[in-house]
Order: sequence, then structure tokens, then C-alpha cells
Amino acid sequence: MIENIEIRECTSLEELGACVDLQRAVFRLPEVEISPVRHFIVTRNAGGFTLGAFSGGELIGFVLSVPAFLREERAFYSHMTAVRNDFQSAGIGARLKWAQRIHALELGVRFIKWTFEPVKSRNAYFNLEKLGAVVADYQRNFYGTDYASTPGIGLASDRLFAEWHLESEKVCALANGGQYSETTCPALTIEATTDWEALLNESPEGALNEQIRIRSKFEDAFEKKLICRGFRRDPLHPEYLLYTK
Repeated sequence: MIENIEIRECTSLEELGACVDLQRAVFRLPEVEISPVRHFIVTRNAGGFTLGAFSGGELIGFVLSVPAFLREERAFYSHMTAVRNDFQSAGIGARLKWAQRIHALELGVRFIKWTFEPVKSRNAYFNLEKLGAVVADYQRNFYGTDYASTPGIGLASDRLFAEWHLESEKVCALANGGQYSETTCPALTIEATTDWEALLNESPEGALNEQIRIRSKFEDAFEKKLICRGFRRDPLHPEYLLYTK
């Protein structure tokens, strides 16, 4: 089934409308926070693009790339990546991201940026180890307080910013199917959450405390000018790996 997946740019109103329906199903956001078709159309006409993953002509995933100007150069802000639930854990997200890299390089862009939740170990491993992104910025409550997932408490939408340098040594090695190993030991490690969703369901207050712990660790590390370049998977003690710049 995976061999028959087609990755191509979404250009028609129907395809972009399917992206809207897919984000609604995958993210389960309040309707006011769903990006409408007009957002996708404006993005494309402003120089961005949406790549879709299709199975049998049906959209099963997409990645949206918004044009940006970062670090005094042209860049893309990867606003969202979504994969249909029954196709998750099948490598579709990775194929979309690598296709995004190729398309960006063809357009002369060498840098892509996006956010992810610091408390979600799976996303951290994917971004840092599967794609080769690095992190040097932590923003508190980036999108505003989320009361839907933690009724009565409210959880700040803290985010780490993934920086994807498309022609870095690590990214190039991973893009070609190889591996990459750091030549130095990490200067600091930050223990991550083993199962964020379980913690959130069992103890919203405990989840809030865990978020605050991770926030404090990252803010201290970035104050010391460290950079996060790796993630170690472990069933009991997963951890972020930070290095001197």
C-alpha cells in the first residue's frame, strides 16, 4: 500500500479543500482555528506551496509551506503537517517532509522552520533524529492557553522551534538514507516525557507540572547558548541532547 503513495503539489480547489477536511479530522481543533481554503490559496499565490500525499487519488496527508524571510534569507515556515489516522506510523509524514525539502531547494530556499510541542517525545525524535532539525528557541504559550485539553486548568501552548538547515551535513546524510553521529558528547541532557497523552489523561495537574519542568530546563539551557541537536529514545528515560554551539 505504501509503495503506491503519490506525493505532488495540491493546486486545485478540490485538493486544497481536502486539506481543510483532513486537518479537521486529524487535529480536532475548534472550527475557528481551522485554516480555510483561502489560506492555502493565498499561501500558494504568495510563493508557498502545499504538497499532498495521495493513495488511489485520495488525499491522505499534506504539508503546508508558507513563504517567509528568516535569518536575512528566503525561507519557508512549515505551518502544518497532517497524515490521516489510518496511515500514521507508515512513513507518510517523513516522505512529505523530504519532498518538502526537495521542492524548497528547487526554489532556491535552504531553510525551513516550524514548531512542535516540547512534551511530545515522538515528535521530538522525528524532528531531531529522522529529519536532522536543530532547536535553539523555546516560546511560552505561543498560540495562547489551551483550555480544551485540560478543562478547569488550561495548558499553555509552549513550543520549541525546529530549524531545518536543508544542506547541513546531518540533513544531507539522512536525506540520502544514511546515518549521522555527533562527534562530541552532549553538554546537557533534558529528560523528556515518556507518555504525554497518558499523563494528561491521568493527571492534568501533573501534566502542567511536567510542562513547567521542561520549560525551565530549556530556558536555562538556551540562556547558556546551548543548542539541541539530538534526541535519545528510551522507554523509561527519553531525553533531549544539547551541545555547545
